[in-house]
Amino acid sequence: MKVDIHTHLLPPEMPRFAERFGYGGFITLDHHAPCRARMMRDDGKFFREIESNCWDPKQRATECDAHGVQVQVLSTVPVLFSYWAKPQDGLEVARFLNDHLAGAVATAPKRFVGLGTVPLQSTDLAVKELERCVRTLGFAGVQIGSHVNDLNLSDPALFPFFQAASDLGAAVFVHPWDMMGEAKMAKYWLPWLVGMPAEVSLAICSLIFGGVMERLPKLRLAFAHGGGAFPGTLGRIQHGFEVRPDLVAVDNPVAPRDYLGRFWVDSLVHDAETLRAIVKLFGADKVALGSDYPFPLGEERPGTLIESLTDLAPSVREQLLYRNALEWLGRSHEDFAP
Repeated sequence: MKVDIHTHLLPPEMPRFAERFGYGGFITLDHHAPCRARMMRDDGKFFREIESNCWDPKQRATECDAHGVQVQVLSTVPVLFSYWAKPQDGLEVARFLNDHLAGAVATAPKRFVGLGTVPLQSTDLAVKELERCVRTLGFAGVQIGSHVNDLNLSDPALFPFFQAASDLGAAVFVHPWDMMGEAKMAKYWLPWLVGMPAEVSLAICSLIFGGVMERLPKLRLAFAHGGGAFPGTLGRIQHGFEVRPDLVAVDNPVAPRDYLGRFWVDSLVHDAETLRAIVKLFGADKVALGSDYPFPLGEERPGTLIESLTDLAPSVREQLLYRNALEWLGRSHEDFAP
């Protein structure tokens, strides 16, 4: 069995939110060719070319069969988070995306699991939409960004959201977006190659140093891209904690290494030795298959890297391919039995 926790879906058509709300910044779709579309910012600037597998559940199911993936966890494309929008407008965008996502899951509930999106620019509205996602739409949890406008995830204003997620037993998938330093990375696709790993480390460190993980031990967090830059810089992070606690340990006296094994990461690292390293670092029970389907920076055939590690015990490969995902989602193998 394979359960892919990191896949993205968007609706086949996006409303003209700029016309509705009276200001811009939103994404629209230009279906310029059969089974293809351009994601466009509403100022006419091109963002990304996508194919029908980004919006068509039937096409996704066909490709899942070809790739041997039994279950996909669906979440929106992070550029659609729209945290910068006015709170009520952000809620409307989130509800539109979540309603579409629920419809996609309903087409194949044994194959698809939903992670909603919430307007984190307003914690109160985010909590209400989180509750709707879990209690009404039946989602396993939500996907959130690595920061919210000028707030890192450690900000006290966001804590009620994490508290609600913990109380609801909702899985939270943290994905990089709106990358730091993007203005200095115009060439070479650097926001995706450098900025994204840094954003994931920012999110992990914020949630550790801000005491969110300490105060909410039952919160089920998973981070994209194998934890980004965090695994490779953990030695520096731990050392900084030890030598300058006056700067680092101001909100949480617990060492960063003590949180290894307390959260999940996906397997999307594109390198066998790196995958071995994160399994050793985080634990064989805390790395779950993630492919970033259907985008080119992802893994074309989900699970290939995991399956290439023939030195892993069969039981460990099973953990990485599906058991860890099910634990993080709060689901069981029987939930997806034919």
